[in-house]
Amino acid sequence: MTAALLVLGIVLGLLAVLTLVFLVIAPPAPRVAASRRRAPGVEHVSLLNRASARTTAAVDAATSGRARFFGPEQLELAGIAATPSQIVIYVASAASGAALVGALLGLASGTAIILAVFFAVATPLVAKLIVMLKTGRRRTRFADQIDDTVQLMAGGLRAGHGLSRTISAVASEAPAPMGEELARVMNETRLGRDLPGSLSTTAQRMRSDDFEWVAQAVSINAETGGNLAEVLDRVGTTIRERNQIRRQVKALSAEGRLSGIILIALPIGMFILLSVIQPSFLPSFFGTFIGIVAFIVGIILLILGTLWIAAVVRVKF
Repeated sequence: MTAALLVLGIVLGLLAVLTLVFLVIAPPAPRVAASRRRAPGVEHVSLLNRASARTTAAVDAATSGRARFFGPEQLELAGIAATPSQIVIYVASAASGAALVGALLGLASGTAIILAVFFAVATPLVAKLIVMLKTGRRRTRFADQIDDTVQLMAGGLRAGHGLSRTISAVASEAPAPMGEELARVMNETRLGRDLPGSLSTTAQRMRSDDFEWVAQAVSINAETGGNLAEVLDRVGTTIRERNQIRRQVKALSAEGRLSGIILIALPIGMFILLSVIQPSFLPSFFGTFIGIVAFIVGIILLILGTLWIAAVVRVKF
């Protein structure tokens, strides 16, 4: 099994080198341009594009109507411009490459299969973690932009513009993700949805209590009337003070978050380091029942410790 994996790794490496040399570094220059060799009005679709389209369609058909690990709403919240089927293909390709790397690392120690399975299983988990981190960062940027957005809305209302026109102008000028979310709100209102309800839905999607206050202010003003610009000024002052407290809490909890990151990364780093510098350690560890039980218990404790640290350093106010 070890020799076969070694030969497979060598063959794949040689194929990668040949592909790089003959298809990327030195592509043959055609004597006649491709646009001149095609009939006018005929759209050319390459074999690679057809294969990609068929693969994507097959993945869509297999995952349609089922709970997806990477749903379209999750990707949209993370700001990833890709369909779920494309992400599944990317993750599957990355898992295959990671499994090959794990197999090559475990050849010397005889743990090629174990490391290959471990790397393949860890790849989608890492991808999911990346999506969650990108979602959290996007929501944080959204929360930081609410103060400026409320000020722009109040200024537009004082200038005599209507609320819809003001939000449309702010959506075109504000950076992402605020501009993207406000553009989504305007598109929903053009389709017939009421503006306060669309703003409230955006606040729920971005998990922002501050933006929920903005939506409530717009909703109350639509029912009772009054000076909305003055109300938004007061809401903006409150949001500004909350953001100041939130940044102060984030600075005070930075030490705890850094300690949590180090404690989480330490056992994983030690496992990888031992597999490289001491290859004989892993076979003796996984070759006994006690070692396997200790490994499973260690993973469970690592997950529980991660959740515990995340709950401790997260301060709600």
